[in-house]
Amino acid sequence: MARGLLYALAGAAIGAVAARAAYSAFTRLAPRADEKEPGRWTRTNHRGEPITLLEGPAFVAGSGAAAALAPGLPPRVRLAALLAGVGSGALGAYDDLYGTTKSKGFKGHLTALGRGEVTSGAVKILGIGATGLGAAALVSRGPLDTLVNGAAIAGTANLANLFDLRPGRAIKVGLLTGGPLLAASLFRDAPVTAALAAVPLGAAAALLPDDLGERAMLGDAGANALGALLGLAAVTSLGRRGRFVLLGTVAALTAASEKVSFTKVIAGNPVLNRLDMLGRRPVDAA
Repeated sequence: MARGLLYALAGAAIGAVAARAAYSAFTRLAPRADEKEPGRWTRTNHRGEPITLLEGPAFVAGSGAAAALAPGLPPRVRLAALLAGVGSGALGAYDDLYGTTKSKGFKGHLTALGRGEVTSGAVKILGIGATGLGAAALVSRGPLDTLVNGAAIAGTANLANLFDLRPGRAIKVGLLTGGPLLAASLFRDAPVTAALAAVPLGAAAALLPDDLGERAMLGDAGANALGALLGLAAVTSLGRRGRFVLLGTVAALTAASEKVSFTKVIAGNPVLNRLDMLGRRPVDAA
């Protein structure tokens, strides 16, 4: 347990420091936005206020640095983390920069693809599927495990992005799911999984204040990378039955998102709404 705790603390610390440094550098070097030229990395949030998407690339840089430098990760696992996190983050950044609202959701992009229309979302979905399988192949035993693990990694990458609709929500979901995974890994004396889980958690926690303060958001780049890294940590920790349960849960939530608004469900549940609003400005604040 002591070794796992040391690896986890080191991974989280490297991720946090690198993410904060990257965010400071990116925001300092980015061209100043104004009403006429909002900038490529500026979007309008749910209040109609400008907000930067540079938190996402900062998360990818921070978690990538931690995956490369954190102690305790075997070479194949380290490469899998880099492929899952940086790969899904790069594909998410592509969708952030070039995506449109013409097609929405998993179903919308695949329907468009069926008509012969290649949307940025379809490129991201197929690309994250490929990086998920590639990462899974490095940590799996046999073709079936690779398929299940790859689908789980890609699915968690997509699912995390579905929560990135309000300040801090995606990071809170990541902390609430990744925290128990980290604790269980320490309890079971699984230092590799502990280090894997700590890498994205440290980077995400370091960026949470700016996300809650509505100065920045993860965007597709950060949310996809966060989900992919937590998915990778999960599949290296769970047994086969647990991984099937994970994949089924992710698939069910993704399918539900096509019909149900997560924001409305959260707002209608007192406990979930209180967690969602923790650290945020009141809804009616200007």
